[in-house]
Amino acid sequence: MRVSWLAIGVVLVLEATAWAGDWAESSPAPVTLSANELSIATGKPSLVLMSHVSTHIPVWSLSGGTAGQSVSGVVGGFPREYAAVKVEIVVTSNDEATSPQFADVYRVHLSQMVDGEPFTSRYRLGKPVQTALPAGPLYTRTILLESYYPIVPDAPITVRIQREPAMPEDTFTRPTGLALVKVTPLYAPGKAHLVQDVPGYNSWPMTQAIGNKLVCTYSRGSAHSIGEDARAVFARTSKDGGQTWTEETVVADTPGYGEVTVGKGLDSQGAMLLWVRRIGKDWNHDLYRTTDGITFERIATPKMEVQPMQVTDIFHVPEVGLMSLWFAGNYKKDNSHAWGTLTSTDDGETWTQTTIESGLTHEEWPTEPAAVYLGDGKILGIGRTESARSQYQLTSTDSGKTWKRSSTNISDISASTPSLIFDADTGLVSNYYYERGTGLVRCRVVDPQKVFDQPLSWPGSKVIAIGSTIAWDSGNANATAIGRKHYVSYYSGKAPDTSVFVAEQSAPQRID
Repeated sequence: MRVSWLAIGVVLVLEATAWAGDWAESSPAPVTLSANELSIATGKPSLVLMSHVSTHIPVWSLSGGTAGQSVSGVVGGFPREYAAVKVEIVVTSNDEATSPQFADVYRVHLSQMVDGEPFTSRYRLGKPVQTALPAGPLYTRTILLESYYPIVPDAPITVRIQREPAMPEDTFTRPTGLALVKVTPLYAPGKAHLVQDVPGYNSWPMTQAIGNKLVCTYSRGSAHSIGEDARAVFARTSKDGGQTWTEETVVADTPGYGEVTVGKGLDSQGAMLLWVRRIGKDWNHDLYRTTDGITFERIATPKMEVQPMQVTDIFHVPEVGLMSLWFAGNYKKDNSHAWGTLTSTDDGETWTQTTIESGLTHEEWPTEPAAVYLGDGKILGIGRTESARSQYQLTSTDSGKTWKRSSTNISDISASTPSLIFDADTGLVSNYYYERGTGLVRCRVVDPQKVFDQPLSWPGSKVIAIGSTIAWDSGNANATAIGRKHYVSYYSGKAPDTSVFVAEQSAPQRID
């Protein structure tokens, strides 16, 4: 393929991040592979010289129209104190058509050469990562392709970078230039606090702070099944950030029904509210209230015109009251799916249901959504996807009357239920989710103003905890905050026995 690089009078500019905290802890400098240290792996990419005036940069030209082009390089092993690496690339373009209205997609292939093992044994295919192009040519972008790849100390790592122009998300049909690959060693995340590990399928936890007390609620049955009579809901509390927990108490154990925690929040008085899905001879969503996390009272079982699959976390919207999002459908490949809002003006005793979208296909359907109120009528929500490549973003500018649904660039997911925390002091939103199959609890931190109208601009993720890699026997992150600490619950294990954990993470701080 012939590549024409245009000479344009713009200097190379590096983009900077705007927040940090524990999220930007000191870490070793990355090992870098320049374009000259990479070689062709597949297809026919071209090593070319991008030039402007006296600046000359070698880059690999990756086509925007020809699929299957990739380059690779090898990084030597890292010392034993490191548990994983993250992989970033630096890309640029000098094409004058470069604009944020376009996006491109890359992915990384990783493998490690360990003595006594096939070089394929530690292969990982990275998820496609989509990002919007910069405002003009010659700007560089640093793109995080993998935030946590576990490694064996001292063993070389093969890194292969591939552009994916055949994917519909890659809308820039011109070549882009891969200038650099950065591989940074990482320490293992801190150990999560154990909440409950008695025999049984302890799962789907919902965690809420009442003042300085953590309340972790969860459901236990015999398997990954929501409707079995053996399944009930329990709670434990902690006053020391999850290090120790009170004895388990029963929240709901209705004979003839299986009960599962599906959403939580606070009422206007600061009491905890908990949605419990109850399935037996009929299908119900019960709302419980507690002031101490030990004694729970059922205060409502709303009858709804559209029966939700789940009702999710509760948040406050001024002049509206309490709000939850819901979704309904059968998970089949048809157009029977819907989602909407529930609102209450009396602290949860009665609820009004509104359908936002119906007749959605399986791929269009946002499930298990979480949302936060940002102020000035703005609401930001994130929904799980059942068959699309990335999480959905749900936004409202009129306090939830109308909504816009968009695809994001959050693609390191697998049946990943989001949980959001908005910090009014810093103006930052933290999006926690569990990538099933890899066993990684991830978080992305963003200034919501940067993504509210630009859903492809979410920054890369950081891994905060590690669980089981058995896809359905672990997952479902749910987060809450106490002061400057975030607490994220999830479950992990191997059927029929799984356990509930809470990971502790310092809240991110702005540095701009």
